[in-house]
Amino acid sequence: MVAVLALCAAALGAPAATKEEPPAKASAAAGAETPSKAGDAAKAKARRPDPAMAPVEDAANLPRVLLIGDSISIGYTAAVRELLKGKANVHRPPTNCASTLVGLKSLEAWLGDKKWDVIHFNWGLHDLKYIDEKGALIAVDKGKQQVPLDEYEKNLRQLVQHLKKTGAKLIWCATTPVPEGAAGRVPGDEVKYNEAAARVMKEHGVETDDLYAFAKPKLKDIQQPRNVHFTAEGSRQLAQVVADTIQKALSR
Repeated sequence: MVAVLALCAAALGAPAATKEEPPAKASAAAGAETPSKAGDAAKAKARRPDPAMAPVEDAANLPRVLLIGDSISIGYTAAVRELLKGKANVHRPPTNCASTLVGLKSLEAWLGDKKWDVIHFNWGLHDLKYIDEKGALIAVDKGKQQVPLDEYEKNLRQLVQHLKKTGAKLIWCATTPVPEGAAGRVPGDEVKYNEAAARVMKEHGVETDDLYAFAKPKLKDIQQPRNVHFTAEGSRQLAQVVADTIQKALSR
C-alpha cells in the first residue's frame, strides 16, 4: 500500500515522505529561520570585514594614534575611533596582536615608517594562556603556559625599549581580568603578569591605563560569563576609558 501511495505521489509531482526527512513544520513554511538559513547568516556574518580592522585614511593635521593589543582591544577599537573622531587618527594592526612572542616578531611592521603621537599597547592574555603542542588553547592541566612569567617580563622590556624609539607618548594598558571558568587560563595569573608589567613600565616611565582596575568590580555587568571577552556594552565602556586616557595624553 505504501509503495502504491508513493507511486501516486510521484505521478502527481509531490515528493514522497521519508523517515529521514519529515515534513517541514508550519513555522518553517511561514518563513521562520531554518538551520540552513541560520548557517547562511553565520557565513555571511563571517565574511563581513571587522570594522576594527578597516584601514584608516589620515585626516590632515590630526595626531596619529596606534592601538596594539589582542581581541579585547579589537573589541573596543571601532568605538575609540568614533569617540576620538575629529581629534585623532586611530589605527591598529589589522590582526590580533596576541602574545609578546608575536609582538617581538611583528612590531617593526606594525609601526611602519610614519610618525606616531600616542601608542596604547597591551600583551598578556595570550601570554598567560595554556596551549597544547600545536599552540591551541587547552585545559590548564593538559598544556603549558605559552609565555612563562619571567619570559613575559623579559619580552615586554624589549618591546618597550623598541616602542620608546618611536618618540611617541606610550600608554601601557593593563591586562583585563580572567574570570572563574575561563577556558585555558588561571584566574589570578593576570595579576602576576600585570605586576611584572608594572615593574617594566616604572623602569621606563610609561603611563598605565588600568583597565584591570576599571573592569574588575563590574565584571558581572560587562564581561561574558566564564570568558575573558566582554559584552558589546562592556567593550563600549572600555573604549570610553581608553579614549579618555589617549585624549589626556594628547593634550599634554
